[in-house]
Amino acid sequence: VLLKLFEALEELLIPSYYAAVLIQRWYRRYRARLEMRRRYTWNIFQSIEYAGEQDQLQLSSFFSFMLDNFTSLNENGPDLISQLLDPVVDPWLDRETCYNLIPVPESYIGPRISFPLSVSDTNTLLNAFKEQQTLHARYVLQLLYETKKLLKQMPNIIHLSTSYTKEITICGDLHGRLDDLLLIFYKNGLPSAETPYVFNGDFVDRGKKSVEVVILLFAYLLLYPDNMHLNRGNHEDHIMNLRYGFTKEVTQKYKTHGREILQLFQDVFSLLPVATVIDGKILIVHGGISDQTDLDFLGSIDRHKVKSALRLPKHSLEQLDIGQSSRQAKRLRSADGSRPSSSSRSCSKSQRTPSHSRQDSSASISSSSSSSSSSSSLCSPRTPSCLSPRAYPTSPSMPCSINVLQVPFLDSLSSLPLPSPSQHEQEWKQIVDVLWSDPKTQEGCSPNTFRGGGCYFGPDVTQRLLLQHGLQLLIRSHECKQEGYELCHSGQVITIFSASNYYEEGSNRGAYIKLGRELVPRFYQYQVSRTTRKLTLTQRVRAAEGSALRALKEKLFAHRSELMAGFQQYDDNCTGIISVSEWAQVLESVLRLDLPWRTLRPQLARLAPDGSVEYQSCFQDMGTGIPLPQVTPNLAETLFRYRTDIEIIFNIIDKDHSGLISIEEFRHTWRLFSAHLGVDIDDRAIDDLARSIDFNKDGSIDFTEFLEAFRVVHKLDQGSANQ
Repeated sequence: VLLKLFEALEELLIPSYYAAVLIQRWYRRYRARLEMRRRYTWNIFQSIEYAGEQDQLQLSSFFSFMLDNFTSLNENGPDLISQLLDPVVDPWLDRETCYNLIPVPESYIGPRISFPLSVSDTNTLLNAFKEQQTLHARYVLQLLYETKKLLKQMPNIIHLSTSYTKEITICGDLHGRLDDLLLIFYKNGLPSAETPYVFNGDFVDRGKKSVEVVILLFAYLLLYPDNMHLNRGNHEDHIMNLRYGFTKEVTQKYKTHGREILQLFQDVFSLLPVATVIDGKILIVHGGISDQTDLDFLGSIDRHKVKSALRLPKHSLEQLDIGQSSRQAKRLRSADGSRPSSSSRSCSKSQRTPSHSRQDSSASISSSSSSSSSSSSLCSPRTPSCLSPRAYPTSPSMPCSINVLQVPFLDSLSSLPLPSPSQHEQEWKQIVDVLWSDPKTQEGCSPNTFRGGGCYFGPDVTQRLLLQHGLQLLIRSHECKQEGYELCHSGQVITIFSASNYYEEGSNRGAYIKLGRELVPRFYQYQVSRTTRKLTLTQRVRAAEGSALRALKEKLFAHRSELMAGFQQYDDNCTGIISVSEWAQVLESVLRLDLPWRTLRPQLARLAPDGSVEYQSCFQDMGTGIPLPQVTPNLAETLFRYRTDIEIIFNIIDKDHSGLISIEEFRHTWRLFSAHLGVDIDDRAIDDLARSIDFNKDGSIDFTEFLEAFRVVHKLDQGSANQ
């Protein structure tokens, strides 16, 4: 009986065991697919983010080139950008009258503070910002004025000691996320003598509460100057603020005194220290280092001179003997039979294909102002691509390559040796490297072509700098990490990032570090969540994936003509289909986003019955905003692609922040921008466009409406909105 019972149980258990194994296998496959989706979603977000930073660097490089090397651009170019790149701060802002003359009306219901600040004042600010109140411009100006006075007394590198406190808390990027800052204060305690903080840059931009975040940080800096420490990030930069939202936020919240507030912010940002050292053992910088980073040199420079790391130092061509070099170049050309005009033609041709030349130049060419080292770069200007350094091939008689500058002279190009960098250029390069650089797993140091600025530094570079200065750890921020932090270079480099939900709700955690006297970092993670906790893991991944794919499809739509031209090169018979590998190759060569295109294919394009890709399906679920029949398809695509750059130039022209520019200003804007792109747009097309968007015919253009016309609309969203 027992034997029969055991046999019956065995028959029951074996199917149950196999069922459990099958369920386990299914669940593992499910989690693997979910992880794959999470990873490529992250790659999309990060690639598009860095591409935007690269565009901003190239735009500012173009502005710098125009300002330094041209006296006029249709009688108006440099005048439009000189105030942006080389601003003259109103002397009035350096006196107490800058805020004393501004009355605070009795009707004002926001927070009221007095100076010197007290704990009750900072508590007042905290409570007011929680209630969505705005601090009056008078108090903002006074706070910035007092912060500027304090920062002027501080060194470039702050040295701290854990002997005076139990622990030091280190926070990474906040990017205008007030909820993250408040959560850190709630979990870890408000800044005080017992709870010192180091905030490692990027307080502003991207988030909607940048003003409130930076005001709170500056207020606690004034209240506890020995216990609150702020490093500068690459977004504490008035040119970056134009693209990523801080400038717009200030002008919207302070319509009357926005210009003065922005000028003071710009001055204060340039005075922020660039590094912090704890117990002589731990170095904290926002971005990273390069093989040229010298902490002694970095500590000695006048950081205030670097108003913007995106502003390339002036590099005068007048000091170079262009005539003599041109004659030497002509003799060389006559010897090898080359024709002078071919160089000019190839240069102008590269200017007319901005999308490829932009990426290629950023990928392989460092700017002339940083040519003294191979480790650091800012993107070269798009238009004057013939004025970029080029490394000639090494010959046996030449132990190393020679960097030369290709300069147009009369009807040809002249090759000139690059002069040694000036003191100002070396100082600028030190700042750029610590604000913009990223670590990499490979040895060595190379230009950071993905972002367009700074460098990639390997573990050998980290170890060399730590040994040179007797350090044991480098803490940096600058990169969003899914868990809020990440270790690399055998634990010698830590990345800390404090803005949770950075790309999308649920996309990442925030984190901060606590260091005690033993100098062993302890990590604390968190996530601001209003809806995240209610969502399952699958729902969170699906939401983030949808947002990333929308952004990627908009990128495809903005490069439609280039992509179609690339697809059609493989489609000799005009069948509308190409192989998956050809489709992926075209996307990578045009967009340069370094994404797993084959994995993403099901989300972006349909397959034909034979397994080929129907490449036109990439664009079928997207359309334009407000249709303007007067705009040619080529011009429309240019406007779609460079919509953000156009908005930046508009904001430069719109000095009173009214949101309106005249028809004539619109023409000047387009001339400047077409020079930036290196494309020729017919003046009549621009005039027709200007007249078509002057909807009320008053001679002014509301460029908010104008930009709305050139916005990519997802047809599914449009259809649901219409319903």
